[in-house]
Amino acid sequence: MSTQPFRVRRIGGFTLIELLVAIVVMSMLALLSWRSIDGMTRTQAMTQQHADDLLRLQATLGQWSADLDAVYETGEVNALDFDGRVLRLTRRDASESGLNSPGIRVVAWSRISDGAGPAQWSRWQSGSIQRRDQLARAWQRASEWGREARSEAPASDDSSVALIPVAQWQLFYHRGETWGNPQSAIGNEGGVGVDEGNLPNGIRVVLTLPPGQSLSGELVRDWVRTTLEAGR
Repeated sequence: MSTQPFRVRRIGGFTLIELLVAIVVMSMLALLSWRSIDGMTRTQAMTQQHADDLLRLQATLGQWSADLDAVYETGEVNALDFDGRVLRLTRRDASESGLNSPGIRVVAWSRISDGAGPAQWSRWQSGSIQRRDQLARAWQRASEWGREARSEAPASDDSSVALIPVAQWQLFYHRGETWGNPQSAIGNEGGVGVDEGNLPNGIRVVLTLPPGQSLSGELVRDWVRTTLEAGR
């Protein structure tokens, strides 16, 4: 009988500890990969949101300038009136052809809050106006809309849209050589009106965009009247 010690032949493979170590390493790699992908997705979503909000802001300011460019004095109501809460104006009807079209619209801008989210800088416009009685009613409806009053059903051709969130807004008017602050729309408190028949040479709007949005902080936009009266 052989006296050599008995030897156990080892079968090739991994031990339990080696398998556990491999699983832990793979889990860590998977976690790191998921965090990287999640971070990229979040960054992409934030970038897209910022781009969308920027386009929305540009469109809003473009509409603001277009309304002021088209201001039309009717002689029946103020061409431009700001009471501290609502800016109302009469403008040429863009749906009519030609700058000398008799059709006009009443347009209003205000800060509107529905209580469900941040207040929105919003725009309202009446339907096309051809008669004096239509103008008077549209002028009143614009004021009621801006003050969130709903004493009567809106006209079928009136329309309003919430544009961008704002914490507050202010208007400044340029007359003579300086900018003046005829109204403060902070919190939409009331105030005095704009002088009748005395359109300013320029209008400056100061918007405070709320924090926590992709666009925040204070934004200043100036509009200058392209044609001024003689001697001014």
